[in-house]
Amino acid sequence: MIYRFNLISDEVDDFKLEIQIDSDDTFLSLRNVILDAAGYTKDQMDSFIICDEEWNKEREVTVMDMGLDSDDDIWLMDDTPLEELLEDEGQRLKFVFDMVSERYFFMRLKETIPGRSLHDPLCTRKEGRAPKEFSDVEDVVVAQKVTNTNIDDIGEEFYGEDGYNEDELTDLDAFEGNSID
Repeated sequence: MIYRFNLISDEVDDFKLEIQIDSDDTFLSLRNVILDAAGYTKDQMDSFIICDEEWNKEREVTVMDMGLDSDDDIWLMDDTPLEELLEDEGQRLKFVFDMVSERYFFMRLKETIPGRSLHDPLCTRKEGRAPKEFSDVEDVVVAQKVTNTNIDDIGEEFYGEDGYNEDELTDLDAFEGNSID
């Protein structure tokens, strides 16, 4: 069976990809065709987030085991065929291509085509230019300035008094096993 995915970006309005891939191919193959089509490198950490209808995370498929202790199952891209976790048309996913800045593509399994197969995944349609692979430090700083509350506007009652009482500070040498020489 062939899966046909549509991808869009919330950063670049006119960017769209259509990917066709065999259902028994892995998430790693899907990742690679997306990165190739977008012109991105393959040396970064990224993951697929399988979502419900409101784009809430249900599972995550990562490029490598992060070694985190978790009760959740660990799904690795190279070991997980698409058909193991995806089967319904309309299934929603996010492809997180910039883990540091949490930037991703929205994806939807647009169509399943039974009775056909593909040897290699294909980008069958590309429109517009992909967003930059990495966000600039200045972009992050500007975004933080816009989203963060101005410290000066919070007021003194949030922080308490302007000064501190030196007697309230604990002497670090008083802790057992800590000596500062």
